[in-house]
Amino acid sequence: MNPNGRSLYLVAVVGAGPAGLFAAKLLAAEGAHVVLFNRDIKPGGLAEYGIYHDKYRMKEGLRKQFRHILASPDVDYYGNVTVGQSAGLSLDELRALGFQAILVTVGAQGTKWLGLPGEDLRGVYHAKDIVYHYNHLPPYATQPFDIGRRVAVVGVGNVMLDMAHYLIRDRMVDEVIAVARRGPMEVKFDKAEMELVGRNLDLDALDRELARVQPLIQAVGQDVAKARALIVAGVATALDPVSDTRFRFDFLASPTRVLGDAHDRVTGLEVEDTHLVAAGEDTKAKGLGTTRVIDCDTVVFAIGDKVDESFGLPVQWNSFVKSKSPRFPIEGVSYEAFDPQANRPLEGVFVAGWSREASTGLVGAARKDGMYGAKAVLQYLKTLTPTGTAALDGLSQRLAQLDEPVVSKADWQRLEDVERAEAQKRGLDIFKFDANEDMLTAMGIALAQPS
Repeated sequence: MNPNGRSLYLVAVVGAGPAGLFAAKLLAAEGAHVVLFNRDIKPGGLAEYGIYHDKYRMKEGLRKQFRHILASPDVDYYGNVTVGQSAGLSLDELRALGFQAILVTVGAQGTKWLGLPGEDLRGVYHAKDIVYHYNHLPPYATQPFDIGRRVAVVGVGNVMLDMAHYLIRDRMVDEVIAVARRGPMEVKFDKAEMELVGRNLDLDALDRELARVQPLIQAVGQDVAKARALIVAGVATALDPVSDTRFRFDFLASPTRVLGDAHDRVTGLEVEDTHLVAAGEDTKAKGLGTTRVIDCDTVVFAIGDKVDESFGLPVQWNSFVKSKSPRFPIEGVSYEAFDPQANRPLEGVFVAGWSREASTGLVGAARKDGMYGAKAVLQYLKTLTPTGTAALDGLSQRLAQLDEPVVSKADWQRLEDVERAEAQKRGLDIFKFDANEDMLTAMGIALAQPS
């Protein structure tokens, strides 16, 4: 029973980003006591560590919503707790502790690579790691990122433009080259993102590149003028430039290896020329067998993410496996985890947000998908009898046994107060500690002693 006398279902939500937080809000409103488990010390996930670092108003607006959700007495929060197959807590343990349902919203914690020769060279990075770095997520906040003057960014979506934004307006490098395996009609970024860097776009270079690929894209019925309009849509309303960085595109170029020098430092990106072939209503890139080298000293892969294969759920094609015949679909979408070897759903386990479909949409999409996942969980819970919250005593005992300090809701609120005061003292819009140890100290939590 909760303090209001209601008999409650007990639900674990693993991951406290937008999907998990808004799922917790809905679940608590509909008769569940929710325990949020979060790998990071702070809640927020994508909203805290994935949005561009200077979007202060957007981030603070989201934090206000998260504070309201976490203020509910039917929502508990435990940060600095890793859930996974070989982590502090496993999914099996959560079930054994008495949770009637588990909603996994940990996002896409893995990074997707192409497996090319030279990916281990100095100056090769994944975009996600750089995003974590400039957003002060430990341990990425304190890791060195040796970024040179000419940067090739592989990918042409919004994440590529996030990288271009950082490289052009923060790092002020000499050149950013967006490398695309397909053509100009397949770019996936929004006009609003181009408005942040559009004044650095080399329009003469763009026109030369479009002229180079024009015969190849016309062969599949694409219009080069339409492609140009799509790319430059945000240029006229773009921000004034703060650097002389040259921004350009290199289309129909499939990376084959990263070249390096005797000191294992990047010297170039080898690409195979491609052409487009029709694939239904879409296109695919097919190699032509000829290669060339893009001169660069840094390579950043902005090609999407994948789920963590060590988490403890079955994985296929970089994603957790979902039931193809769900018992509790929401608008025709399955949120139910599935074991393909046993050929059955994982009873009471659901996935939502980027855990359900990696790298799909931003905060708004994650919020909506988390709430849909919660609706699927609620349908499942209606087939069960509420157990109340007596099992939470066993959870408290188990958390006390973990190797790392556990951050409670009250602890996190103290951290917010400390960082807010530090920002005011330094005259900053926001201040974040770069290390977990510093955050734990600020909260007055004793650090775990090495055994």
